[in-house]
Formats: sequence, structure tokens, C-alpha cells
Amino acid sequence: MSLIFARVFAPLFASAALMLSTSLAAADRMAGDAAVEVTEEVTGLDEPWAIDFLPEGGVLISEIDGRLLRVKDGKVTVIDGTPEVWESGQGGLLDIMIPRDFAESGEVFLSYSKPMRGGAGTALGVGRLEGDQLVGFRDLFVMAEGSRRGQHFGSRIVEATDGTLFLTVGERGDREAAQDKARANGSVLRINRDGTIPADNPFVNEADTLQALWSFGHRNPQGAALDGEGQLWVNEHGPQGGDEINLVSKGVNYGWPLTSYGENYGGGRFAPQTLDGTAPPAHQWTPSIAPSGYMIYEGDLFPWLRGKHLIGSLKFDYISVMDPATWQEEQWSWPETGRVRDIVEAPDGSIWFLSVLEGAAYRIAP
Repeated sequence: MSLIFARVFAPLFASAALMLSTSLAAADRMAGDAAVEVTEEVTGLDEPWAIDFLPEGGVLISEIDGRLLRVKDGKVTVIDGTPEVWESGQGGLLDIMIPRDFAESGEVFLSYSKPMRGGAGTALGVGRLEGDQLVGFRDLFVMAEGSRRGQHFGSRIVEATDGTLFLTVGERGDREAAQDKARANGSVLRINRDGTIPADNPFVNEADTLQALWSFGHRNPQGAALDGEGQLWVNEHGPQGGDEINLVSKGVNYGWPLTSYGENYGGGRFAPQTLDGTAPPAHQWTPSIAPSGYMIYEGDLFPWLRGKHLIGSLKFDYISVMDPATWQEEQWSWPETGRVRDIVEAPDGSIWFLSVLEGAAYRIAP
């Protein structure tokens, strides 16, 4: 499948333009022992955050300033009807999730930093894509309390195998809130597509607890993916070390800030690395790589990658490739991998990623 057919300039605003590219920008790179081609598909992006594929062809790309872009058949279109965002620090228009039934429902799910009293909080909403409009956008979940802090929104959306939605929420810089089960800070939430709460969520019968809560004790989970068995994995940022990969299970406490492999800013440990009653990470990075974006490969184009975990590094400018059996890391580090924010598998089995540093979307193929 080829989404880009011509090299054109598509002015979106008076001050900005996007460029669609073909193999003119392609280069041979090595991924382990295999030669791959990395092709620049879209350039001129302004801090892209997420990318997802439309089943009829084309992609949606979010930019942190609030623009939602559709790239299809050599055209770039700005989609109207997106929510107002609080663009500050790490906040803005964040993740995109196109559900499996998009051909029938037309729904597009977005996470974003929603302006509210006290600043902003992570929100999840949905609208129907009709032409160049997102029609009837409505919120399904909004954090109860806003903060003027510009960090730790989390915000990855994953459609579970049963059709429910997982949403990762950062602790918004409020450490202790990640242990407060009455709040969304530092959690993975699970809700139905209409915003109601699944009856089998772990805390639905517990008083003074957020009913949407699935797991808690997270810091800032900026990557999330399902494996071939339908299990949810997240990656999250630690403080000065201790970035984590966690296999997320129902009702589990992942420890932040009671336990961490990281250190206080300015130096010095502040928590034990492990603690009874909390789940240790499946893998941790020290020093921090600043993980963002998460893909578990299940395609046919790269048979040797099947089941491997691919994660972008915002700090060290590479794609981390790991086998969950050993967690040994291979690093795909190329000129194109500057601050990798998102990474996804395309319908044809190729791998696409977003580089914040380059302001571009790239495609990896054999």
C-alpha cells in the first residue's frame, strides 16, 4: 500500500506548509542484520504527537498545537471540529485511535489536555469523521481536577480486544496523587465506548474510588500497546532513571512514587527499587531514554520482528527493539530517528514513526 503518490506542497496556514514525499527521500539503513528502506512520507509537521491509519487509505496525524491532519491521495487536509486544547509544556492535542469498526462507525477517538478551572487535565473524546469534519465531538472522560503544571498527561488510547478503551493518564507532576484511587492521576483507565464504566472494572464496588480505574501507581505512561494475546503493555517515564515497561494487569499498583529505580532531581534516592504490594517493572532503563510510542509487531513484512516490542526514545533519538523474553535491546539509530514520538504498524506490515526533531513521518520497509 502506498499512501503518497506525488511530491507536493500543501499550504495549510499562511505560515506553514506540509510536504508529501515519495522515495526521493529514501535511504538504505540497517535494522540488525537486515537492510531496510526508510522513506520520508510527510515533512513540515509542527511537533507531531500521534499517527493512525484509516481503513480506506490515508493516515491521521495530530500536532500538539491542536491540528488534526488527514494525509491521503497526495493531499493534506486539516480536519475541523477538534476540541479546544490547552497547549502548554507537554499539553495539547495528543493521541489518536481509529477503532476496528471505523468503516461502519466513522468514529475517531482523541486524547488531549482540556482547559478547565485550575489549568488543564487529560481528556478523552470521540467524534464522527465526515468529509473534512469531526462531527459531534463529545468528551467520554475528563479529569476532575485541573493543574497548571505542563507535564505528565500520559494520554495513549488503546482499543481492547473486547471493544472497551484503555486510556493512560500521567500524574500531572503530583506524585502522591498516583496512589489515590479516588483520582485519575497516574493511572490506566478502562471505559466503554459510550463513556460508561464496564461492570467488571476492579474497583466498581469500592467506595470513594474512581470507577474507571484499571491500574494505578504510574508516573507518565506515554506509550501503550496490545500484544498478540490481547495483553496491555505501557512504557512510562521515570525521574532521572527508572523509565519502565509494565505489563498492565487489572487492579494492580505499579508503585509510583513508593518505589522507583529513578532518583530525585538534584540527586539522591527517594524510594526503594522494589516494595511488597506493588508490581515491579518488566524492564527498566537507567539512564532514562524518555520512552514514547509503543508498538508490538504482528505483521508479515518483517517475520523476524513478530512479537518484538518497538518503542521510541525522545532523549537518545532511536527506536528501541526488544524481545520480551530477554529484554535485550537493539537500537535503530538513524538520521531520521530524532525524538521519536509515535510508532505504528501499517496495514501492509510496514512500520511508520513520527520524528519530532525532523517534523516528519517516516515509513520503514524491507
